[in-house]
Amino acid sequence: MSRELIEKYGEARLPRYTSYPTAPRFAPGIGAGTYGDWLAAIPASEAISLYLHIPFCRSMCWYCGCHTSITQKDQPILDYLDVLKREIRLVAKAAGKPLKVGQIHFGGGTPTIMTPEEFLDLSAFLHREFNVTPNAGTAVEIDPRTLTRSMIGALGQSGVTRASLGVQSFDPVVQKAINRIQTAEQTADATQGLREAGIDSVNFDLIYGLPHQTVASCIETARTAIAMRPDRFAVFGYAHIPSFKKHQRLIDERALPDAAERHAQAEAIAETLSAAGYRRIGLDHFALPEDDLSLAAETGRLHRNFQGYTTDACKTLVGLGASAIGRTVDGYIQNDVAIGQYAQRIASGKLATVKGYRLTAEDRLRAAVIERLMCDFRVDLASLCEAHGFDLDQLLSGNAMFQRLMEDGITEMKDGVVTVRRDCRFVIRAVAASFDAYLDQSARTHSKAA
Repeated sequence: MSRELIEKYGEARLPRYTSYPTAPRFAPGIGAGTYGDWLAAIPASEAISLYLHIPFCRSMCWYCGCHTSITQKDQPILDYLDVLKREIRLVAKAAGKPLKVGQIHFGGGTPTIMTPEEFLDLSAFLHREFNVTPNAGTAVEIDPRTLTRSMIGALGQSGVTRASLGVQSFDPVVQKAINRIQTAEQTADATQGLREAGIDSVNFDLIYGLPHQTVASCIETARTAIAMRPDRFAVFGYAHIPSFKKHQRLIDERALPDAAERHAQAEAIAETLSAAGYRRIGLDHFALPEDDLSLAAETGRLHRNFQGYTTDACKTLVGLGASAIGRTVDGYIQNDVAIGQYAQRIASGKLATVKGYRLTAEDRLRAAVIERLMCDFRVDLASLCEAHGFDLDQLLSGNAMFQRLMEDGITEMKDGVVTVRRDCRFVIRAVAASFDAYLDQSARTHSKAA
């Protein structure tokens, strides 16, 4: 891809499209009452996914874009877990029947900040309140710096099937600049321990575009990580939005790379991983050929949700915890972000939903178009329009952004099928954005497209 196109499209601040419409469209009109109705409408036979947000860390990584709080004490965590259990009971009661669970994801923050006993207790509680299927997949996000052997044992005992380890960069200069010192030995020990505990699937998170990062340091980090042979990699571009995340002001903006350098770093990592036998999945994931993610990509079964690329095909995601986002066939819902206010809402005996979005028929069409573009780099617009009862010309009418992409050679369309040029896939978010009817007002909350 030419430097001109990288600069033209890569500097734009665009959503990651882990949902459509995106979170800035959520509004207070969708509250606890509406969410309760949506939960009650879920068929008892339909498998759903659970996401549990644990918003605590022991230290703040300056690049972080998550909703998390720093605590050195355990009592805030214990108090939060009590509230979380109360929310779980409220959700189960609102549903009116045992919800069938096919996937569970513990995110954060740092879910493994709780003690092993607390994790086992929470897992058992979920099994009592929901109908967790015997083959349900359970994923947990992990900070290798604070992971203990006893916690590894608890993860294995509770049936965790996938662990996602934060790595970001092994370059000590970069680590100092982002306030995250983590050795390769810590990461290797955690990976080995998890595998010994029976957790077969391990994912590493890497980030490019960090302060003082270079193409050479990105390659070295990738090679060091490859030696540990994780099953998957998620490779994200750093989103610098200090107006939204104030701790990012501690990062020296002068040390951040421009769009062309970010592109070079991302491609260097991709080439290094590909040469080591990892298959590129969508925009920013990589997996070994035998991994479920690779198999899903090959067969058109890849999906995208708030955790990124996934094999999870569940229509309903129940979000639990402060700031957690959920999704049903009717729309999106989000809990109160502030831990204290979230706790107060649950204490009142009501669901913690404070905002959301009710999907329209056109939203569902555009969501399907964007998901296929993000997953496959192509989409059969004609077929999707027909399936959703819309006219193709109506979808494309007045779409100046899509026309520019066509004129610049980034996309082409034949017989109603849109395809993204292989060397332009790096700006797939710009292609997806051309079908976003709400693109506009909230650019400051998004990262650069490249």
